Amino acid sequence: MTSDAPYLPARDFIGYGERPPQAEWPGGAKLALNIVVNYEEGAEYSIGEGDGVSETILSDLAVSPAVPGLRNRNMESLYEYGSRVGVWRLISLFRDKGVTPTFYIVGRALELNPAAGKAIAALGGDIVCHGWRWIDYAPLTEEEERQHIAMTVDTVRSITGIDPLGWYTGRPSLNTRRLVVEHGGFLFDCDDYNDDLPYFVDVGAKRHLVVPHSFDNNDSRFSRGSGLETGSQFFDYVSDGVDWLLKEGQKTPRMMTVSLHCRLAARPGRMIGLERFLDKITANPDIWVCRRSDIARHWLSRFGG
Repeated sequence: MTSDAPYLPARDFIGYGERPPQAEWPGGAKLALNIVVNYEEGAEYSIGEGDGVSETILSDLAVSPAVPGLRNRNMESLYEYGSRVGVWRLISLFRDKGVTPTFYIVGRALELNPAAGKAIAALGGDIVCHGWRWIDYAPLTEEEERQHIAMTVDTVRSITGIDPLGWYTGRPSLNTRRLVVEHGGFLFDCDDYNDDLPYFVDVGAKRHLVVPHSFDNNDSRFSRGSGLETGSQFFDYVSDGVDWLLKEGQKTPRMMTVSLHCRLAARPGRMIGLERFLDKITANPDIWVCRRSDIARHWLSRFGG
């Protein structure tokens, strides 16, 4: 498996095949389950940030047409809900349940609300850098993207006091993985969706760990026209995923990611489903509820870096 951007990275259709490695998760767990909270609000496309258009996706408006040069106050305020209310509601629930999630933090969003960053640090969760802006990085120059990576890391460190160990752009360029490796300091990135276990890729001369993210166990489905409307529907889906992976895990332990957004999952009508899901997973000794950096460190310790 190779990754050599700026050329087109090679695609791997084979992966582990019929013989995935034995993860041997701590405590003999059959499933490593990581909950991700995406903190993006304020870093999305915005007239105020000089983008020329407002954000169009990932809110309860579903897809909202972009009108060049005009602010979309509906979209702006839907995003603001995540930073004003949603992040605090999620932090409170995780604290009550004794769960430490991973936070995917966008640098500009953190800069606009440093109090949220300090609360995230106090919760004990780890941080994965999620870009300086929540935008598509494909059009940016290599130098612009390199600068954004450095700005994000510096902002996370200065506000939270935490060294981020992972990276996830979400809308990466073909240069992203190489630039992340060149920057250094990261154990892993998450900019793939193609496995239920971590794996290594070669980036230049370096062996680099990928901990794949998830779009199906993801509350973005509330905004994608998937037919999911309630927290109970979504968390029934992820609960079924847990049950199946635990079944597979009797032979080959697996990994699962559940991804949340402060402006989506933290709406009151969706929180009961999340609470029920947390109660389920924390009560099962076969599930290792962990941070993303915990998974990465375990994999690196077991299979080498």
